[in-house]
Amino acid sequence: MTAPHRSGFACFVGRPNTGKSTLTNALVGSKVAITSSKPQTTRHAIRGIVQRPDAQLIIVDTPGLHRPRTLLGQRLNDVVRATWSEVDVVGFCVPANEKIGPGDRFIAAELAKLSRRTPIVGIVTKTDVATKNQIADQLVALQEVMSFTDLIPVSAVDDFQLDKLSDVLVSRLPEGPQLYPDGELTDEPEATLIAELVREAALEGVRDELPHSIAVTVEEITEREDRDDMLDIWANLYVERDSQKGIVLGHKGERLKSVGATARRQIEALLGSRVYLHLHVKVAKDWQRDPKQLRRLGF
Repeated sequence: MTAPHRSGFACFVGRPNTGKSTLTNALVGSKVAITSSKPQTTRHAIRGIVQRPDAQLIIVDTPGLHRPRTLLGQRLNDVVRATWSEVDVVGFCVPANEKIGPGDRFIAAELAKLSRRTPIVGIVTKTDVATKNQIADQLVALQEVMSFTDLIPVSAVDDFQLDKLSDVLVSRLPEGPQLYPDGELTDEPEATLIAELVREAALEGVRDELPHSIAVTVEEITEREDRDDMLDIWANLYVERDSQKGIVLGHKGERLKSVGATARRQIEALLGSRVYLHLHVKVAKDWQRDPKQLRRLGF
């Protein structure tokens, strides 16, 4: 007798920069969530679909939960909590090489309220940068923070125990049919993914004061009339102040050029088509604190 097909939703939560997006991409086997060494890179709940013969696991990648300082920060936290309440299983990510701190305990306290009705799996991430002893200590330390239905160390970089993690998450899903067609890896609109790839490219190499000040909107995607293998994409990169505009542009526009080249390669891989990317930098004064501008920029 074959085992029943399972389908459902999981999400990874944790402080900013604990490897949630990298883990999502590794399990899905494709780049659906943007990753960056800057915290708070993820701003939307993005769904990646793990297609298996016996199951369909939809991973919702959420922003890192943090103590908010701006209206944008509050909105990001709202996204996280709304996502938690709708999934079948939650993975709580803590890096193997970092001591458990107040941020982790803050999240664990929130998750404890949820654990009566939703299984919580403890995930020790980034085992590739930790010693065996560090990993063992972290597993013990994590058990003292709250009680988990399962506890598993993984590395997205070394592909360590990813199959096992997938099995653990799938075992917690309800029986059910496929929710998305075969071959689909995400349900995000293309424009959202393109905007995220542009933002990821812009974040790399920008000084620390900028990560939260960058927003990207895709204004238009059109096919070239004379070429069916070429797309024109117009995108605006918003910052909060004129001084930041200079940082993003770089000397004689060099930085923006390299942002465009990096983003274009990623977008071409995503869409399977040649792309001409028209990038413009605009200033939207203090948009993170302005409800009207937040709405216009998609938050």
